[in-house]
Amino acid sequence: MSEVGSVAQRYSHLIGQEMVFTGTEEVGRASIRKFALAIGDLNPLYVNREQAASGPYGDVVAPPTFVCETTQYHRGLVDEEGGFSDRMHLEVEGQVLRGSNEYTFHQLLRPDDVITARWRVRDIYERRGRTGHLLFIAIDITYTNQDGELLAENREITVHRLDEPAVGKSEGT
Repeated sequence: MSEVGSVAQRYSHLIGQEMVFTGTEEVGRASIRKFALAIGDLNPLYVNREQAASGPYGDVVAPPTFVCETTQYHRGLVDEEGGFSDRMHLEVEGQVLRGSNEYTFHQLLRPDDVITARWRVRDIYERRGRTGHLLFIAIDITYTNQDGELLAENREITVHRLDEPAVGKSEGT
């Protein structure tokens, strides 16, 4: 069972809340090609329009993780941390780490797709780890295209290594 401490309790009102982000333009072939090159995947279906045109999809498609690992759907400003300025902000001190991602891919992303990402906070809890006091935020993200077709799902957990004492522990214990 998840531990609920003072920090998790402070943000428990966020559980169940959703944020929806919809891109203002198509993903585009250049973005797909640049992502594939950045991850070192030179599959012609991702990087060569001429070869991809004669392939099974009739055009380039994005590597599966493109939809989950880029922010093509974000249309706001970037904050001082390099994240979305309109994202959920938690006023906690400490390092933020990626805890886990569970991806389910339903269909390939195409260059003319416009992505909508729907983020829903699934859970917020605390635990004492080997490295100290940890806050976990579990988020479910679904990605759809302009026709409402499901592209992918991501069950994500971020871990915040907090700079304050752990739940039920006093300083020095």
